[in-house]
Amino acid sequence: MANSTATVMKVITPGAAGRSSPEGSQVLTKKKLQDLVREIDPNEQLDEDVEEMLLQIADDFIESVVTAACQLARHRKSNTLEVKDVQLHLERQWNMWIPGFGSDEIRPFKKACTTEAHKQRMALIRKTTKK
Repeated sequence: MANSTATVMKVITPGAAGRSSPEGSQVLTKKKLQDLVREIDPNEQLDEDVEEMLLQIADDFIESVVTAACQLARHRKSNTLEVKDVQLHLERQWNMWIPGFGSDEIRPFKKACTTEAHKQRMALIRKTTKK
């Protein structure tokens, strides 16, 4: 499993001569992170430790998503990681939908399940506001 993930990561971010460089293996670099922070607030400056932590969190997230997506591809009996594998994992595990990728079908809105206690409170609120 780790070999297939590493292979996918090398395909996504190749360095010079087809090998992953330390800077090339990160999708989010310090410069990109600093640009993102400046875009949000031009006066904000992150500490070095905070930058390192955010970069590590981003790398861990990407690695876990790619690993899970590879497992889904393998479950489909495929050797190719496809967008739908990543989408399925992000949607099911992280409740994320990335617009612009895959089908353009309208995503069904999942209405939250209302509990009996909530219904009783709402009925009491409606009753008191009518008086």
